[in-house]
Amino acid sequence: MIFLRLGLATGVLYLVLIQPNHPAALSWGALGVFPLELPVILAALLVLGGGRAGGALRVGLVVALVAIAILKLADFGTFIAFNRGFNLVADYNLLPAAWDLTRGSIGLLAAVLAVVGGGVLVVLLGGALWWATGVFSRLDLATLPRATAAVLFVPALALAVAEIGQARRAWSLPPALGAAIPGAAFTARVGLERVEQIRTTRADLARFRLAAQQDSMRDTPSHFDRLGQRDLVIVYVESYGRSSFDNPLYNPTHTTTLRRIEQDLAARGLAMRSGWARAPMVGGQSWLTHGSVASGLWLDTQARYRALIASPRQTLFHYAQQAGRRTVAIKPAHVFPWPEGEYFGFDAIYNAADLGYEGQPFNWVTMPDQFTLHALDRLERDQPDRTPLVVQVALVSSHAPWVPVAELVDWDDIGTGTIFDQWALSGDPPDVVWRDHDRVRDQFRLAVDYSLQTMGDWVARHADTPPLVVMLGDHEPARFVSGVEGFDVPVHVIGPADLVDQFAGLDWAEGMIPSPATASIRMDAMRDVLLSRLGSGGAAP
Repeated sequence: MIFLRLGLATGVLYLVLIQPNHPAALSWGALGVFPLELPVILAALLVLGGGRAGGALRVGLVVALVAIAILKLADFGTFIAFNRGFNLVADYNLLPAAWDLTRGSIGLLAAVLAVVGGGVLVVLLGGALWWATGVFSRLDLATLPRATAAVLFVPALALAVAEIGQARRAWSLPPALGAAIPGAAFTARVGLERVEQIRTTRADLARFRLAAQQDSMRDTPSHFDRLGQRDLVIVYVESYGRSSFDNPLYNPTHTTTLRRIEQDLAARGLAMRSGWARAPMVGGQSWLTHGSVASGLWLDTQARYRALIASPRQTLFHYAQQAGRRTVAIKPAHVFPWPEGEYFGFDAIYNAADLGYEGQPFNWVTMPDQFTLHALDRLERDQPDRTPLVVQVALVSSHAPWVPVAELVDWDDIGTGTIFDQWALSGDPPDVVWRDHDRVRDQFRLAVDYSLQTMGDWVARHADTPPLVVMLGDHEPARFVSGVEGFDVPVHVIGPADLVDQFAGLDWAEGMIPSPATASIRMDAMRDVLLSRLGSGGAAP
């Protein structure tokens, strides 16, 4: 019986220690990777026994292993969604967003059950680890076996430390010795990396705060004077990335739509240029892209975003205000107030409730893109005797879960949006569609295409008195959907030829199809590109 208990206890520790933190490592082969921490833990438990010191060790081990197991699970989720690990300093704010998306995708009851189930699993894991460590610490060993365990502890610890150093390239072991290490101290590495991550993130934030106080555009005059009385409308198309061109699942649909838009707009006298921009992330957190473009600073973590909000940095919209323009944010995804918006320099912020939509939501998506753009016209662009605008619009129809997808209607029939209910209430719900990744990808294809069609139709509608439109993706979707590596998104500049020609020096292709050979610019360069190209006071970057 004692051997069965010892085997089960060893198995619990083994499985916890080999738990992967990346989808690519979730395979049967992971079971064959020996955790080098295991002999260290067992030797320490045997040496200290069931006394006070042994009890303290058990408490520390259980707390550490449960915490690291949760971190590994968080890593797993952020690798799927954002193609990166979880950052303790920067990413805790993702929990409310994850809850909202989960609730919108699978329903409130299923989301609650998932959270409760997760909590129960954490408690069960802690209990299993407490029992497993107790099996070894309560063993009644003679002096000689206990001394043997103490002697084995040192080389076992040295081996684990050597593997950690080798894996993290802290030092280089001789090839023969490195190849001879019979396993990996992966769990210890994850814990150590999190400690170092906290330190490096804080140092990065200190450097970022200094950079936020330095602004080469601050003393540049004549911002936006090349626009004259024309509006600048910056439109982010959710989850629109290079995959629309590089992935054969999406390329035929999306490029056909873009070419049709190009032909239509060219016939109406509008000019177009297209290139690439590099987003700071994939899969989500669109506000990091919006903030990078607005501020001219690289926002690849939520911690940097928060530091920006607390800084004196002047955004694109502050400069627009100084140039006498009205600045507007259209935010259909915001179902709650957006206090951070006050920082960015908007004269008016329209969240979901302010846009006047009375139709049914499209699951997580609050309203279709056509209504959002119609609301922009109704609330701002169609107002008489108004000042020129600089507008940021964040479209959401191509946001996950991509179910259902609306269709274009006559703009004059939109009204309060109830006309879209015929699509909002149609088709399978997300919890059915998301059981099949092929169906998810097809829904993504259709959703992005709807957003592209809507933008093309909206620009064509205003071709007689066109604004300058800068239309770009915010980021790629999760990798299992995009099917491509990289962070590039398309950028399309559409409008009067004299304004579009200001972007000729960037080597962007004419039309709506960017050249695959064109180098991408980082999102944090976009603010200064717009300021310099649309203002006569500075040299264009």
